Amino acid sequence: MKAIVIGAGFAGCEAAMQLAGAGIETHLYEMKPHKYSPAHKSENFAELVCSNSFKAMRIASAAGLMKEEMSRLGSLCVRVAKECSVPAGGALSVDRDLFSEMVTKEIKSQENIIIHYEEVTEIPEDADVVIIAAGPLVSDALAKNIEKLCGDSLHFFDAAAPIVSADSIDMDKAFFQSRYDRGEGDDYINCPMNKEEYEAFYAELINAESAPQHDFDKRHGVYEGCMPIEVMASRGADTMRFGPLKPVGLRDPRTGHRPWACLQLRKETKEGTMYNLVGFQTNLKFGEQKRVFSMIPALHDAEFFRYGVMHRNTYINSPKLLGPDFGFKTRPGLYFAGQITGVEGYMESAMSGILAGINAVKYLKGEEKFVLPNFTMMGAITAYISDPLVENFQPMGANFGVLPAIEPKIRDKQERYAALAERSLKYFDEMQEEAIK
Repeated sequence: MKAIVIGAGFAGCEAAMQLAGAGIETHLYEMKPHKYSPAHKSENFAELVCSNSFKAMRIASAAGLMKEEMSRLGSLCVRVAKECSVPAGGALSVDRDLFSEMVTKEIKSQENIIIHYEEVTEIPEDADVVIIAAGPLVSDALAKNIEKLCGDSLHFFDAAAPIVSADSIDMDKAFFQSRYDRGEGDDYINCPMNKEEYEAFYAELINAESAPQHDFDKRHGVYEGCMPIEVMASRGADTMRFGPLKPVGLRDPRTGHRPWACLQLRKETKEGTMYNLVGFQTNLKFGEQKRVFSMIPALHDAEFFRYGVMHRNTYINSPKLLGPDFGFKTRPGLYFAGQITGVEGYMESAMSGILAGINAVKYLKGEEKFVLPNFTMMGAITAYISDPLVENFQPMGANFGVLPAIEPKIRDKQERYAALAERSLKYFDEMQEEAIK
């Protein structure tokens, strides 16, 4: 038996690990380092191109619950992320270079995985199963081939936030604190603004010049889940204050009061030498980013290690095309995984790779499909992206809104979330007990 996995991102690596672990000869194709997408720079697998955060860790959160479920299924990405994490309050954030290095090393150590550094331009016909995990930045040639197969594909924008040098942050105008004092207390650097400073910043931001877009990209809208900060600002003077610049849960030690607005900076490395501007994905010209973002008092002399960039992402119309096993409905043995399926987020991509890999193994062994119930986080997201009744399909990340409610309804939100998590993990416990018998 032979399996082919296209793409060594989060989804492809997880899928390859599932196949290899089952003793299946797995050929993993990655076009780097011979060819890079506009957003990728590293030769390593599972490269992070936006935030270095995998969101909340606590079980009673949607992201935390999903990661715990993934761990129960042997997730490579969750395990490695915990091993190279950096302080980030209640979130699981990583040293991005170390994370990719460790994932790459793990994949290369698997005797059943054969790595091919070459671009795949057509869907292979010479394998028992094929998993397309080429990512939302799939190469043009393969994208055209997928479009022929699918008949329709969708596009949205994704934007990355800038990264600044820690040494260039004016700590006389900033302070360490995690929102609501969660975490260790110094996980985030907070850059407060008073009303006058915020209004001046807002006025320049909405009039700043954006980078030119390709003609193709101009025909498509902005994806709400990763909105450029300048687009958010254009929706109203206070929109950012209810988004990435919200001051709730913070107290400026200089005034003793909550700031009017506050930008949070999160560590990019364990050493804390670099920080990213949380929620500041942008498509502004580099010079404009330097000019406008430096208006934030603590960043008046900021050294930008990386400016924000915007790039095209592509995903298929999964509800029409995929089953709950991530298998292509009209072509047995073909699977899709990752953000190209419409799951949104690093760990969501990894999650889909796990399930596609497990189901590819099931297919090769002639066994029943592995489909998690919709009261688990992984099962709920899978159900959403494979529900043929879904209209106006948009990418979906982990959130408690996709889970069926518990009856009778629990009014307290935190108690409700804890109960939803308990219900899901009880299923995984029972599944493990059944497997041991």
